[in-house]
Amino acid sequence: MINLEIREDEFRDLALLQQIEADPDVSQAKLAEDLGVAIGTVNWHIKRLIEKGFIKVKRAKRRKLRYIITQEGISLRAKLTLAYIQQSFQLFRKVRRRVLKLLVELQEKGFDCVCLEGEGDIAEVCRLTCMEQHFSLTDDHNGPVLIVDGLDVSLLINGTN
Repeated sequence: MINLEIREDEFRDLALLQQIEADPDVSQAKLAEDLGVAIGTVNWHIKRLIEKGFIKVKRAKRRKLRYIITQEGISLRAKLTLAYIQQSFQLFRKVRRRVLKLLVELQEKGFDCVCLEGEGDIAEVCRLTCMEQHFSLTDDHNGPVLIVDGLDVSLLINGTN
């Protein structure tokens, strides 16, 4: 099986390629702001993408640059997009399996409702899995609580893990 795991630098490459495609005249400062990284990081990625032939640069105005994605860059973007989607689904399945296991544990102990503590995409996967398994979601922290902490999901029952 092909390893489609996307690394952080590849994710940045993907984000850069997508933003450049949307606006070839985008500045490195704007790219850095959108990605939440330093301009130097964006500059390093762009230089690397240029060296590898994924992007070409043309001077649009006196100090303004225009980035052009090459065919190789389009192919890279497609490959990275596929890897990102694959990784996202793998994460979804992993979280879902973990939550299903915890819900079975709760069912065996006679519970049919749970409090969900946490926010974001992982919490949303938990919420959907609870609904699918006919668990009621409650705000009562005195009963069982599914705790979402980053990528980790744990179960707290009456003050114990």
